[in-house]
Amino acid sequence: MWKRILLIGSILIFLSGCSIQTNEREKLKDLEYTIVEEEKAPEGLKTILDEKRMGEFKLTYEEEGQLYLCIGYGPQNTSGYSIAVNELYLSENAIYFDTSLIGPSKEEQVAEAQSYPLLVVQTEYVDKPVVFQ
Repeated sequence: MWKRILLIGSILIFLSGCSIQTNEREKLKDLEYTIVEEEKAPEGLKTILDEKRMGEFKLTYEEEGQLYLCIGYGPQNTSGYSIAVNELYLSENAIYFDTSLIGPSKEEQVAEAQSYPLLVVQTEYVDKPVVFQ
């Protein structure tokens, strides 16, 4: 009988613990942001971008209460590529940053030379990890 009570108690404790978990990715709010031209980025960040631009990268940079989120998609065969921000939002445990690489349209004239699309986004600093998607 005690074994049965202990087993039922253990199951109830386990189930109650599972029911109070929250979804860590649940959006609390969208973050306002500004797309920053590479030339207007802080000097320290420009140095890092110069070193990383030839390959794929994802990085964060903080300066004077501002958070810079940077993504580079590596070498592309032509010009005409851009990067879209799909979402930038705050959850309970992290900042989520979702972007997409957009290729040139079929009507667009492109240079047949490698390009290295990258994006720099500035937002307010929040002391949470950033998840790039």
